Amino acid sequence: MNLAGKLLIAMPSIGDPQFGGSVIYICTHSNEGAMGLIINKVMPSLKFSDVLKQIKMPSSSARKELPVHFGGPVETGQGFVLHSSDYRSTKDTALLPDGLALTATRSILEAIVKGNSPARALFALGYSGWGSGQLEEEIAQNAWLTADYDEGLVFSSESASKWDRALAQIGVKAASLSSTAGHA
Repeated sequence: MNLAGKLLIAMPSIGDPQFGGSVIYICTHSNEGAMGLIINKVMPSLKFSDVLKQIKMPSSSARKELPVHFGGPVETGQGFVLHSSDYRSTKDTALLPDGLALTATRSILEAIVKGNSPARALFALGYSGWGSGQLEEEIAQNAWLTADYDEGLVFSSESASKWDRALAQIGVKAASLSSTAGHA
């Protein structure tokens, strides 16, 4: 099973408050593990301009203020930009499925500030990671549902509705889910 390019939707029984109600875009998945970004948890107390100040990068007031997402509990001081592949830093950008890319270096932030940003971008601090076989085990324990990539959902500015919308994409209503895990 390769889940790269898929969405993970947290089940109510997940048991970890960091992941409760989360929708995660899986960037990479292999025998060594998986890495993804939570796409629906905006950090309301932190602005993109605040992040730029922290890394001593001048910002332009003409630039669009990107929401800062909580990408996951791993390396929360590291920024990651999930974006359309129309922007590429030759050595720093990883190409992903569905015409997406991931850049985690200062170069993309500089491009965004200068107005040379990708057409679609989601900025996150931290990432979600799983060791070898861990994600597969969590799926087997009914902690996650999976869905296909949906550009409109991933890059939507309406983060609060992404969990419900991801569920609807696979024909599930949130009200029909139980907070108790089990197997049929």
